[in-house]
This record gives sequence, structure tokens and C-alpha cells, in this order.
Amino acid sequence: MHELAIMESVVDAVTERVGDVKVVRVLLEIGKLSGVVPDALRFCFDLATAETPLEGAALEIVEIPGRARCLQCLADVDLEDQIALCVCGSANLDFLSGQELRIREVEVSSNV
Repeated sequence: MHELAIMESVVDAVTERVGDVKVVRVLLEIGKLSGVVPDALRFCFDLATAETPLEGAALEIVEIPGRARCLQCLADVDLEDQIALCVCGSANLDFLSGQELRIREVEVSSNV
């Protein structure tokens, strides 16, 4: 399960940035086309945050829909996965969104 390694990297990145300050909430953006399963990340969160400043924090995940522009007819296309075709039949797509995996916000405790 690569989601555990991803969540451990998120914890490392946050603690590197905030140090020992207690984290209250983490907001992640996960693209629908990223290959990352949000429910698996949620499952790994408590394990990855144990004995860190993130222990007990809330995890929020915003899923970013997949979108692409057809380079053949220039139409914008909604995507459920990376194996996609434009309505014109072209597979020549430029991905616009849906591949994101980023830490959007970190809220720390005001009781420092």
C-alpha cells in the first residue's frame, strides 16, 4: 500500500515546516487521476501521525476532478481515469487537472 508511504511523507513535510508545534488540521488535495486512494490515506493517517505533532489532528481531503483538453479539436473533457478519449475520438489529451497531490493547508494550535 503506497498510501502509507505517501502519508509518512506528508507527516515528514509538515513536521519539517512547523517543527514541534501541535497540528490541529491538515487539508490535502488529491487528484482523481493521481492513482492515490483517499480512503486508504485516511486509513493510514492515525498510524503515520502517532507520536508526532500531528497526532489527533483532523485530516480533510478535497478530491480534484480530472479534466483534459483535446489537442485535436480543443474540447475540454471530464475524465474519470487516465485511459480516456475525447468525444471526437482522439486520445491526444493535455491533462489540466486531476493529477494533484499536495498539502493545501495546515492549521496549528493557537495554544503554543
